[in-house]
Amino acid sequence: MTETILITGGAGFIGRHLAQALLHRGYRVRVLDSLIEQVHGAGAKPDQLPRDVEVIIGDVRDAKAVAMAVKGVDRVVHLAAEVGVGQSMYAVERYVSVNDCGTAVLFEALIAHPVKRVVVASSMSVYGEGFYRTADGDLVENAERRPRRADEPWDPVDTTGRALEPVPTPETKLPSLASVYALTKYMQERLTLTLAPAYGMEGVALRLWNVYGPGQALSNPYTGVLAIFAARIHNGQPPMIFEDGEQRRDFVHVEDVARAFVLALEHPAAAGRVYNVGSGADRSVREVARLLAEAMGRSDIAPEVSGRARAGDIRHCIADITRIERELGYRPQRDFSEGLAELAGWVAQQQAVDRVAEARRELEARGLVA
Repeated sequence: MTETILITGGAGFIGRHLAQALLHRGYRVRVLDSLIEQVHGAGAKPDQLPRDVEVIIGDVRDAKAVAMAVKGVDRVVHLAAEVGVGQSMYAVERYVSVNDCGTAVLFEALIAHPVKRVVVASSMSVYGEGFYRTADGDLVENAERRPRRADEPWDPVDTTGRALEPVPTPETKLPSLASVYALTKYMQERLTLTLAPAYGMEGVALRLWNVYGPGQALSNPYTGVLAIFAARIHNGQPPMIFEDGEQRRDFVHVEDVARAFVLALEHPAAAGRVYNVGSGADRSVREVARLLAEAMGRSDIAPEVSGRARAGDIRHCIADITRIERELGYRPQRDFSEGLAELAGWVAQQQAVDRVAEARRELEARGLVA
């Protein structure tokens, strides 16, 4: 019998790619999405979803809409969330309400209509700073950055003032929640892993790194960094980078992320587990901005490096994907340079309203950039 998968927030960037992947595997797909303007634009319709997807337009905090969405469903992927570290630091009620209260509403509906498995999208932001190694080779799991003076390095340092080297961060690292967004994502995964087994369901949490690819919301200044950079370059403006641009991240293609969700939905070993989802390679933000400009045919546009820090940001966090590779057979398949070329080709056909400067002014007005 064909199973039905519900994707909350399924009209968004990841949800659309996941819906396509699930349809290819023979599932029926239902989507619940509120189509918020910041992501989808004014009066948007989910016309980018595959035609065979059933769509319910509604807020994840609306108990009636959620009850309708979960009825007759076999498994759930919970993507519905407000996304953005910077914005979360002032739109506090909105982030906590959508991300955490929305998850609570979803589980109250699932208590009445249990499913086999719930997979929640968490975030690498729950780690705060990633793992580091000292110059002597010792691992540091609890690195923190103190308020920085102008003459001090950006990188965390050891007790003698030497810079720490970032190394891949495994799922065993204790959370260090540096932003409201990180707090809400951790709450989402804990609610899932606590409530699902209490009611005879299976819960899985995927901690996503920096997802990129065609279809991301180019006019949303709080979306993924590559989409933000692409919107600036597309409009002939330099990408704006906080700090010195040498902070390192893992960029993972949305198709690889969709495959990870399929594995998390299907694999028997995934039940009750938390997995990192990345590409396994790290790059500096400055390097990525340069490579994207080249891919878009605008190598003349150099990034604007501010030398200022944004509240809630961390310095380095690199994905250790050993667990998901070993237990679920996940393998990232998309080459980064090919993925950038694909993104550049897609962006060239789009219109993008550049709201990055506006978003930065919002942060500065609240004292969240220093």
